[in-house]
Amino acid sequence: MNFIRVIFLFLISIIAAFLTFGCAEPLPPEQEAIINELNQRELPAWYDRAKFGIFIHWGPYAVPAFAPIDSDINDALANHYDDFFLHMPYVEWYWNALQFEGSATRQYHVENYGEGYSYDNFGQIFKGALSEWHPEEWANLFAAAGARYVVLVTKHHDGFLMWPSDHPNPKKPNWYSDRDIVGEMADAVRDRGMKFGIYYSGGVDWAWNPRSGRTLVDFTSALPIDAEFVPYVETHLRELITRYKPAVLWNDFSYPGNQGLWEMIRDYYEAVPEGVVNDRWSVLTPLAKRFQNSWLRDIFHGLLKFLIQLGGNNLSALQSTPPPHYDFRTLEYTNMEAIMAEKAEVTRGMGLGFGYNQIEPECVKLSEKELIHSLIDIVSKNGNLLLNVGPKMNGDIQDIERKRLEQVGAWLAINGTAIYASKPWIQAEGKTTSGNDIRFTQNEETVFAIILNDLISGPVRIINIIPDSLSSVELLGYGPVTWNLDETDIIVELPEEVIMRVAYTVALHK
Repeated sequence: MNFIRVIFLFLISIIAAFLTFGCAEPLPPEQEAIINELNQRELPAWYDRAKFGIFIHWGPYAVPAFAPIDSDINDALANHYDDFFLHMPYVEWYWNALQFEGSATRQYHVENYGEGYSYDNFGQIFKGALSEWHPEEWANLFAAAGARYVVLVTKHHDGFLMWPSDHPNPKKPNWYSDRDIVGEMADAVRDRGMKFGIYYSGGVDWAWNPRSGRTLVDFTSALPIDAEFVPYVETHLRELITRYKPAVLWNDFSYPGNQGLWEMIRDYYEAVPEGVVNDRWSVLTPLAKRFQNSWLRDIFHGLLKFLIQLGGNNLSALQSTPPPHYDFRTLEYTNMEAIMAEKAEVTRGMGLGFGYNQIEPECVKLSEKELIHSLIDIVSKNGNLLLNVGPKMNGDIQDIERKRLEQVGAWLAINGTAIYASKPWIQAEGKTTSGNDIRFTQNEETVFAIILNDLISGPVRIINIIPDSLSSVELLGYGPVTWNLDETDIIVELPEEVIMRVAYTVALHK
């Protein structure tokens, strides 16, 4: 890590501390006691063992299915800070970008739907297309891909509810699905042995508060701050917990207030003893109130812009200070540099964003090699991969995304022993003498050296990695292989008759 990056992360941590603590609502002693109790809780074993999950972004935004593709999310932040949200390649942010003259989204909207065409119409079109959706087909695909859990977006920032809630938005009462998408997906996922989780946008809801923003600071100042929004969010989350018992409670952006928050998390764990929550529960409402002051907003805008330029493309650094309790860290469209002490989850789409984008070319999608290598790298560093699928409005999944899921499933069918239920080894990365990268994982009996390359017959020398003891060596998907030691290197003889693409695993049994 270079000096500039160290300084950047230090400054960002100070800013984040100011955001989270300097502007935080004071916690009453009762909530502090609840948090202390929650922090004694161990991470449920299933989540650490799972390693691979599927994220689903699907809603009214799948109707226009448009977002600009001139840059990825990190480049958009670094190169277009002053109008970041107009360059985001995230389809699910369509409504926000639509508000601004000159945005690519507004231009697309006017050309295809007309100047006065309301985003509300997309909700009705989406509901009409639901008759074509078959959740069992999704669940079959995800299970075949080797996923161990599935997280469905139940409400994104547009506020559309993906279940027939008893508590619809009072400002937009028909803004929900009459078909129980959440319940049907939960049943289909669980019937195939996977865990089911939910995403909910707790801090942003344009159906409740239509204010939008070009920049991070402007967007934060536009968060809902009225007192009625907190019970609206809590009521939804409690309803989702009661009805669907999600194994993952995945909040996004922030939470509108401390009132009832930690009591709700406590009650969630009581209802779902093996449930987990992510780290996006920080309360930003006091900050939103402060940013109503244009003078403070302008100062912070300039400071944050300078820090981002200093640090380069670093979206994840803006999430560096978590709330007082969580089960895992959330990393979005970023790489893990080293083994993390805390459990992490890396989430991303197969392309530039999450929701289905009809103009996104296939060339920006992850290749088979990129996807599988990313999964391996993340697992070796104490992470899970939550890989997004963005269905079309009628529920069809793109052929390229189906193909990638089938490919990762085929690889895991052979090499899953090195992934599922594994732990990081004493080091995550290594090399062969031919220069191929290696990632290491382990369980109680075995160290797994996963070579990030096609298998080529002949000897492969793994350098500087002798485990404490070594009794035998196996090529996963083949069987025992000949091996010998040369000081600190292990030389493994690979068979000629075996073809393995993308990556192969040498199991070093203790």
